[in-house]
Amino acid sequence: MGIPPLVAPGPELTVEQKARYARHILLPDIGLEGQRRLSNARVLVVGAGGLGSPALLYLAAAGVGTIGIVDDDVVDASNLQRQVVHGVADVGRPKTESAAESIAAVNPLVTVVRHDVRLTADNALELMADYDVVLDGADNFATRYLVNDACVLLGLPHVWGSIYRFDGQVSVWFAGHGPCYRCVFPEPPPPDAVPSCATGGVLGVLCAAVGSVQVAEAVKLVVGRGEPLVGRLLVHDALRQTWDTLKVRANPECPVCGESPTVTALVDYEELCGIGGGAVTGTDTAGSAASPGPAFAEVSASELARLLQARERGEARFELVDVREAGERDIVSIPGSRAVHLDAFRAGTAEQELPDGVPVVVLCKSGVRSAEAAGLLAARGHDDVRNLTGGVLAWVRDVDPSLPVY
Repeated sequence: MGIPPLVAPGPELTVEQKARYARHILLPDIGLEGQRRLSNARVLVVGAGGLGSPALLYLAAAGVGTIGIVDDDVVDASNLQRQVVHGVADVGRPKTESAAESIAAVNPLVTVVRHDVRLTADNALELMADYDVVLDGADNFATRYLVNDACVLLGLPHVWGSIYRFDGQVSVWFAGHGPCYRCVFPEPPPPDAVPSCATGGVLGVLCAAVGSVQVAEAVKLVVGRGEPLVGRLLVHDALRQTWDTLKVRANPECPVCGESPTVTALVDYEELCGIGGGAVTGTDTAGSAASPGPAFAEVSASELARLLQARERGEARFELVDVREAGERDIVSIPGSRAVHLDAFRAGTAEQELPDGVPVVVLCKSGVRSAEAAGLLAARGHDDVRNLTGGVLAWVRDVDPSLPVY
């Protein structure tokens, strides 16, 4: 299904631009006019992370005139495995700053607009209204629903991508031409149902595969050529090296873009997705902050260190239980802990692996999944359960900074 060009042609190209974009100009489906449209286009990239990194570089190389970047995060060493717009020297710098410098190195003819803010319901409409296309590289459901709803309200196409482990998905949500994100995914999953890349991992090069498809879709929308992925969901399996296409349809009862919409303004998307406070652009969203059943105690990393020393002296007895994935434990673990996966707590079998009547301290990466496990133990009658506040990250920060983080 073809869609008319989103952007009018800009001024005539200079000699420098013609030389730089010659390989585009040679393409009949782009040509001089299409390149002028690209030079006149304004594309917003949400997130300068895994998907945003290749997208930003290829948008710049393609000659998109204005590229906006919205991200309030800083570069971390664990980002470098996949976020190719950043380098070692950028660790600790704002991602938008690092990305802007990389874009300038690729193509100084484009304009970069940095938005060093957290995208929220309060600023999304005003921020996104200045752009023709939104390329969504968000890593969490709250931001995805926020971007979708804002795009529907503004009439903008939403070029969406998602990655996890070896799998990727891409589509173009464009209300009025096809479905929006909510048409196909009407409700966010429970906050503990879908692990994030920060806990489940992701193949670094998968970001390039999916991000480059997103840029191809953005270019097609700008110049009005080809058949954008409107009404189609592209599914990639890097292990099998396959690409499959699923047809998806607009939902006439969609609360945002349906015949009688009930969502006519942006809402609290963290509440919609059942998560507590914290930045919408955060990555450790695998668990729920709410714990079922009776309350349990919290223990700090420093206090746990003292308890472990007391246990070594024979002055304390307790089980330290790590509920994370095996790969996470391979990166960093707290000495003296034993592995019992969160799924065992959910299935009610974890108690079989723990000695009767012994106090339990539960840990994970940040304290979220372990809070769920502690709540489940407490609900089943275990009367001495504690959760490590801040998880392994707090242990590294407060007890042993020599250990790696992820």
